Amino acid sequence: MIQIAVPKETKFKENRVALTPDTVKDLIKKGFACTIESGAGLNSFYTDEMYSSAGAKIESNTQSVYANADVVLKVNAPQPSEIAWMKKEAVLISFMWAATNKEVVDASANAGISAFSMDAVPRISRAQKMDALSSQANLAGYKAVLLAADTIGKILPMMTTAAGTIRPSKVVIFGAGVAGLQAIATAKRLGAVVECTDIRPETKEQVESLGGKFIEVKGDDSIKIEGGYVKGVSEEFLKKQQELVAKHVKEADIVITTALIPGKKAPVLVTEEMVKSMRLGSVIVDMAVEQGGNVVGSELNKTVVKHGVTIIGESNIPSLLPLNASELYAKNIITLLYHLATPEGFKWEMEEEITKGSLIVHKGQKVHPTIMN
Repeated sequence: MIQIAVPKETKFKENRVALTPDTVKDLIKKGFACTIESGAGLNSFYTDEMYSSAGAKIESNTQSVYANADVVLKVNAPQPSEIAWMKKEAVLISFMWAATNKEVVDASANAGISAFSMDAVPRISRAQKMDALSSQANLAGYKAVLLAADTIGKILPMMTTAAGTIRPSKVVIFGAGVAGLQAIATAKRLGAVVECTDIRPETKEQVESLGGKFIEVKGDDSIKIEGGYVKGVSEEFLKKQQELVAKHVKEADIVITTALIPGKKAPVLVTEEMVKSMRLGSVIVDMAVEQGGNVVGSELNKTVVKHGVTIIGESNIPSLLPLNASELYAKNIITLLYHLATPEGFKWEMEEEITKGSLIVHKGQKVHPTIMN
C-alpha cells in the first residue's frame, strides 16, 4: 500500500495545502494511506481533527513525514534539505518550475527520487482535471480584480444618483488566458468597462463573449505559440504592442497584467512612461511580479505608489483564497496521482503523454527535455 504524505507549506505567504479532508477520504477509500503533518491545513481552514476524521494519520515531526512517505504531495516544491530526507525511489508531486529551479531538480536527482511537476502537466483535453495552472489562475484572475477594486478610490459600475451620474471605471487587462478571462468576467460583473489585449488573435472571440472590448495587435513571425500558449515573442513586437495599448492604459482606472512565458522572464508590457501617463489614483495589479513582472516599477510582495499610481505586486494571489485554491489543487493532484499509480505502486508508462510531460526526474535521473540542456 502506497503511503502518501502531506508536509506543511513553508514558502513565504503560502496558505494552501496539497490535500483537503475530502480528498484524503477519497484516497483512503481507494486503498492509499495518508499522513498529514500537524497544522498543514490550518491556513486553509482545515484542522488536524478534520484530517484524522477523514482517516489520515497526523504526524508532528517534519522529517518523519518525508522519511516515511512513498509519495510526498505539496503545492510548492520542498527545500533541497527536505528532499534529502526522502527515501530512495520515493515520489514527489508538486509545482516545480523545473526550468528555473535547478536546485530542486538537482536535489531530487541526488536523493534518487522521482519528481512530477504540476506545472508541466500537458494541457490536453484528457488532462484538464489535473490542470492546476488553470485552476489556480482562474481564482487569481478573480481576486486580482477585487484587490484593485478595494484599492482604487472610486466605484466600478455606473451609478445614477440624485446628485448626478458616476461614470463607470475602465479596466484594461493584458492577456486573455485563464486568469485574464476570469478578470474580464469579474470586472464586467462589477460593472466596469473592460478592454483586453492579447497577441493571440484567436482570443478575440472569447474576450468579446464575456463583454470585453478586444484591443487587437497584429501578430508577426516572432510569436511562438505551443498548445495555445505563448512560448516566445520578440522585443520589436512587444514595442509595437506597447505603442498601440499606451492610449488605452492612459485612459484606464485599473490595469491588470497576466502575461507569462514558461521558463523565461515575464515580458515588460507597461513601461514607466505608461505608468506616468495614468491618472492620479489609478491602480495596476502585476500578476507576473514573481517572474520579473510585466510592469516597470512593480515590486515583489509589495504595494507601492509610483507617479501617483498604486502598483500591487502580490506574488501568490491564489493563496489569498486558500479554501477554494486548496480544494481545486487537491482535486488536480489526486487526479494526476490516480492516473500515475494504483495503491500497489506506480505504473511508469514512460511513453504515455501525461507521464512523459510531467515527469522531471525518474529514480535519480533527469529526464525532462526542459532540463536536459
